[in-house]
Amino acid sequence: MGDDRRPPAPRVEPVPGEPAAVATVGSDRALLIADYHAGYEAALRYERGVDVPSRAADRRERLLGLLERTDADRLVVLGDLMHSIGEPGGAERGELEVLFESLPSTLPVTIVKGNHDGAIESWLTEDDEFGAEPTPPIDVVPGAGVALDGVGVCHGHTWPAPDVLSCGVLCLGHEHPCVRLEDEVGGSRVERTWLRGRADPGPFRPRPEYEDVPWFGDGTPPRLVVVPAFNDLVGGTWVNVPNQSFLSPFLPAGLTDGEAYLLDGTRLGPYEQV
Repeated sequence: MGDDRRPPAPRVEPVPGEPAAVATVGSDRALLIADYHAGYEAALRYERGVDVPSRAADRRERLLGLLERTDADRLVVLGDLMHSIGEPGGAERGELEVLFESLPSTLPVTIVKGNHDGAIESWLTEDDEFGAEPTPPIDVVPGAGVALDGVGVCHGHTWPAPDVLSCGVLCLGHEHPCVRLEDEVGGSRVERTWLRGRADPGPFRPRPEYEDVPWFGDGTPPRLVVVPAFNDLVGGTWVNVPNQSFLSPFLPAGLTDGEAYLLDGTRLGPYEQV
């Protein structure tokens, strides 16, 4: 009898209390975050006339603390590192420059381009005037994502690349999933959540680029993880409120047995029933 053992599924574990996860990528521990939205406060002032003090330093310190806390070997951003869709300027660009100057010089960074990231690769990965390589080493990949040793990462605003969908686990951002929770006296609050389940072949199968995806037969679909927004100011999809439209073209149809979890790890159960 042949050996039908399969390699263990890649591990993606949420960091308790944080909108971040640690994934095993080869021999590395990768810290995964999504939707940093640098410069969001400036956008609020410009677009809505809302004056909110900058939280750039807080975002940076939280990220640096997470890298140290998780002993991460690399950083993976699942899109929307920026907020402005075009060329960043002013406070936003300054925030990002200070952030990358603060990261360990040897820490590899993978940035999946989100719908807000514009031409981020045209300035973030450019050599300086002396021809030196960017520090830390930065790799910008398309929004359709990249496969990292069995862990597929994409932003979620577009369809994932076939090799990403073929991974054992697929992680994405873009959705900013939240739940609205009500108490017994009618009060309510909104909490960021994780969405976790299995990929459903339904919305993917008709697309010709996925004709060779192996699990469409009798294989096991990948685990699908929707990562909450790192930036706590941005809005999101209230996944447990009727008639809320999801942002991703393959959600919610592409998620089966989806469950919601609070940042502290509390399991809320099927997200539609919360």
